[in-house]
Amino acid sequence: MDQERVVEALRLEASRLAQAMTGVSAAEWSLPTRCVPWNVSDLLAHIRVAIARLPSMLAAPAPPRAEVSAVEYYRPDDRFAPDTNAARIALAQDHAATQLNGAALADDFNATWQQVDRLCRSEPEGRVVRTRHGDAMLLSEFLLTRVVEVAVHGLDLADALGREPWLTPSAADLVQDLLLGPDGATEVEKLGWDRLRFLRKATGREPITEEEALDVSRLGIRWLTLG
Repeated sequence: MDQERVVEALRLEASRLAQAMTGVSAAEWSLPTRCVPWNVSDLLAHIRVAIARLPSMLAAPAPPRAEVSAVEYYRPDDRFAPDTNAARIALAQDHAATQLNGAALADDFNATWQQVDRLCRSEPEGRVVRTRHGDAMLLSEFLLTRVVEVAVHGLDLADALGREPWLTPSAADLVQDLLLGPDGATEVEKLGWDRLRFLRKATGREPITEEEALDVSRLGIRWLTLG
């Protein structure tokens, strides 16, 4: 995975999300999302937490080699166990609670992604990092998982707020490639779906019929375990 391409995709998607959050009213921050029990404020806090891990990861010594890809990162192990999910939920809620209001949370997210963007742009191609789960990954592969976080949860926030999705083409392309491989776009077109609808269905954001499930299975989709 080209590191520069992923860094740029994260920049564009995070920037679009930050822009969308500037227009959220005081009442809208408390709206429920499909990511129960999070409301809009909690979910943005979760996205912020997910990308805020980068500075400490980059400050730590680099592992000698990468051992885990972005696809392997989503393996269904203890990182998605009930206790881990409960801790993930509480961490986002706690961070949201530390902010004075939704506007302050939006400002915090905006400052966080910009710091991460600056740090990542100064790293050499092939940089290896260690995740909080102990995985040694190429920075580009870990950043791809952050693109997934910002893009997919961006859909959740747009739906909760009743807005049109702001998903960027660069992020949509990367997430689709992660799910299907670089040649998957042609197969998705055969289903009559655009990228947005495919991503909604492939990540559980839109119901999928039995017939559609068979079609998707034939595509060889890499189903991801998402916490």
